[in-house]
Amino acid sequence: MKQLDIWGGESLAKPINVASVPQRSPFRYPGGKTWLVPRVRQWLKSLPDKPAKLVEPFTGGGIVSLTAAAEDLVAESTMVELDEQVAAVWRVLVSGKGPELVERILDFKPSIESVAEAMSAKPRSLVDKAFQTIVKNRTYHGGILAPGSAPLKNGENGRGISSRWYPATLRKRILEIHAYRKRLSFVQGDGIEVMRDYADRSDVVFFIDPPYTAAGKKAGSRLYKYFELDHEELFRVTSKVVGEFLMTYDDADGVRDLAREFNFDTEVISMQNTHLAKMTELLIGRDLSWVRR
Repeated sequence: MKQLDIWGGESLAKPINVASVPQRSPFRYPGGKTWLVPRVRQWLKSLPDKPAKLVEPFTGGGIVSLTAAAEDLVAESTMVELDEQVAAVWRVLVSGKGPELVERILDFKPSIESVAEAMSAKPRSLVDKAFQTIVKNRTYHGGILAPGSAPLKNGENGRGISSRWYPATLRKRILEIHAYRKRLSFVQGDGIEVMRDYADRSDVVFFIDPPYTAAGKKAGSRLYKYFELDHEELFRVTSKVVGEFLMTYDDADGVRDLAREFNFDTEVISMQNTHLAKMTELLIGRDLSWVRR
C-alpha cells in the first residue's frame, strides 16, 4: 500500500507520538486510542457540519469521546459501556460527582494491605464502586479489570503497587472532565443497541472501537470482562447508519473480509504500543478519502 501523506507530509506509516496528545482519561486502558486522536480530529474536521452527537458504543477509556467534547469537535459525546466497573466511573463523572471521587483518590495511600481492603469492600454507593474501579485499574497489572487480573508486585521502576498511582494527575483529569461534563452523556448498556437507536440520524456520527478480538485472536478474553461480540452483526448495523462513522480494528483477514462484504473503505495506519513496539491497525469507514488528503 502507498504511504500517503497527511498533516503536511506525515505518513500514515509513521506512528503518532502519543506524548504530543493531551491525556484526558482517568483510566489506564488496554487498547486505548490516545494514539489515534490526531486522526479522529482530522476525521471530524473533514465533515461539512459539526455533528450534533458523537456516539462511542464501546467507550472503555473514552479518550475519543472526551477529546471530541473538550475540543468542541461535536456538540455532545454519548459514551456507552457495558462493563459495570467502567460504567460506574463514567456515571459518576457525567453526573457531577467527580469532585467527590477526587477526594477519595487523594485520601488513599496504596499498599498491598490497603488495596486488598479496598477491593474486598462491598460498595455502598456509585462513588464507592467508581473508586474501587480506579484503584483496581491503577494498581493491577496493565490496568486490567477483567476477572483473574492481579495486583502489581514490582511495579514501574521497582516502586511496587503504587507505581501507577498518580493522585495529582487523576485529580487534574477528573476535574477537567467535570468542567465540560454537560457536553457528555452516558449510557450503560449494549453498544450495538444504542447504535440502532441513532441509526437514522444524519447529524450523529459514530466512533466504533470494539474492545474484543476478531479473527481467532484470544487476547480479548484476558483483557475484558465482556469480550464476546458478533462482529458480523456490528458491521451489518454499521452499514445501516445514516451518519458517518469511523471504525478501528485489528488488521486481520477476517476483518478485511467483513469490510469488503459491506463495501467499506479501509486504510492501514501505524501505531506504537506502550512498549514502543510499532504495530499496524485498520481504519474502516464509508469513505476514507479525508485521511488521504
